[in-house]
Amino acid sequence: MPSKKILITGANGLLGQKLVELLSQQPDVELIATARGNCRLPAHFTNYRYDTLDITQPEEVAQKLAQHQPDCVIHTAAMTNVDQCEGEKEACWKMNVDAVQYLVDACARHGIFLLHLSTDFIFDGLNGPYDEEADAFPVSHYGESKLAAERIVRESRGLRWAIARTVLVYGIAHDMSRTNIILWVKKSLEEGKTIQVVNDQWRTPTLAEDLAMGCWLIAKQEAQGIFNISGKDFLSPYEMAIQTADFFRLDKSLIRLADSSNFTQPAKRPPRTGFILTKAQTVLGYQPHSFEEGIAVLAGQLKG
Repeated sequence: MPSKKILITGANGLLGQKLVELLSQQPDVELIATARGNCRLPAHFTNYRYDTLDITQPEEVAQKLAQHQPDCVIHTAAMTNVDQCEGEKEACWKMNVDAVQYLVDACARHGIFLLHLSTDFIFDGLNGPYDEEADAFPVSHYGESKLAAERIVRESRGLRWAIARTVLVYGIAHDMSRTNIILWVKKSLEEGKTIQVVNDQWRTPTLAEDLAMGCWLIAKQEAQGIFNISGKDFLSPYEMAIQTADFFRLDKSLIRLADSSNFTQPAKRPPRTGFILTKAQTVLGYQPHSFEEGIAVLAGQLKG
C-alpha cells in the first residue's frame, strides 16, 4: 500500500515533468499528474495516472480533489511569462491568484497538505540575496500576482501548507518550446552569432531537477512554512553565459557586455535577487548542484 498519494498541477511544464520523473520512481508514492488539456509527458514515464484539470475552474478543482483525495498537492501550474503577465493582467490574476484560492479551499476542506510554488520576483531586487523572512515588494504584475497567492496560502484557515520559492529555473523538458540561457548561449555561439548579455542583474539560477528534489523533500516530510529552493551560485546572466561558453569550449569573444537599459521589456525586472538557502539545507537536507554541474546535467541530457 503506497504511503503517500501526491497530486501535481501543471504536470506538462518543466518542473511538472521533472516532478513526475522523480516521484514516479519513489516506491511509496501514488502519483496523479494533472494539467489543462492532453498529457504531454514522455512515453517512457510510467507509474502515474494522468487526469485533466483546469485550475481556473473552481467546480472542477473541488470535484477532482474530492475524487482523488490526495495526501499532498504540489501546485506548479502558473502563468510565468513576466511580460505576458504585464500585457494580460486579468488572465494572469485568474491563473496565479484566483486558482490558488480554489486549491486552498479544496485542500483545507479535505485535510490535504498544499505545497505552493512561488518566485524571487515578489522582491524588488534592491538588496538580494534574500532569506525566507525578507519583506516582499514586487515591481511587476507577475510579482504582485505571486505575492497575492502567497498571502492567500499563508492566511488560510485550517490548511497545512508550504511555499517553495525559486529563482530562474533552467532545464530540458520533453516537447517544450521554451529555451533557457544555457541552450540560447550554446546555440548562438555555435552559429557564430554575437550576443549581448546583461551584467547588472543577479540571480541564483536553479536546475529544474534540484527544484523537483526540493519539492519532494518538502512533500515527503510535509514540512510547513516557507523554503527558498534555488541554485547556490550567485551570478549575473553575463557570468552564466561565460560559464556556458567555457563548458562547451565555444568562442567567448562573441559575448558582449550589456546592461538592462539596452533592452526594452514590458515588465520591470528586479535587479538583484537570489536566495540564501540555509533553512532548506538545514531543515530539509537540500543540496543543489553548482551552476557548472547544472550545465553538465543539461549537456548529458542533450546527448541522451
